[in-house]
Amino acid sequence: MIGLQKQVWETVRKLNQCWSAGDPDDLKEYFHERMVVFTPSDQKRLEGGQTCVASWKEFAELVEIVSWNETDPNIQIYGDTAVVTYYYELIGRMNDKPAEMCGRDMMTLVKENGRWWLVADQFSPYPAGQQSAKSD
Repeated sequence: MIGLQKQVWETVRKLNQCWSAGDPDDLKEYFHERMVVFTPSDQKRLEGGQTCVASWKEFAELVEIVSWNETDPNIQIYGDTAVVTYYYELIGRMNDKPAEMCGRDMMTLVKENGRWWLVADQFSPYPAGQQSAKSD
């Protein structure tokens, strides 16, 4: 990875650590105030950084996260905009039962005031019948 790609990937990894192994409230340092998200569980898009922080926090409170892993990142830079795609695996417990969530994520970040902010996210589980990116 080259310099800018490394910066962007580091931002993505740090924001994921906030909700998966840290304090989800810290996401306010990464989520743009006008962020939008399509999640697999919400019919309508989530709008606004505060709304998105609250959603990630709610998820982190519902699931006891044992491990979170991102793989095979692809970072494309277009001026002050970056598009990041990667695969993820979450292992945890939900309602006292084992939970495993695997899928793919596509994030769009913009550079404002010298730092990268997440402005759009769309993530989803793998299509039915596929357990990992290796199933392609």
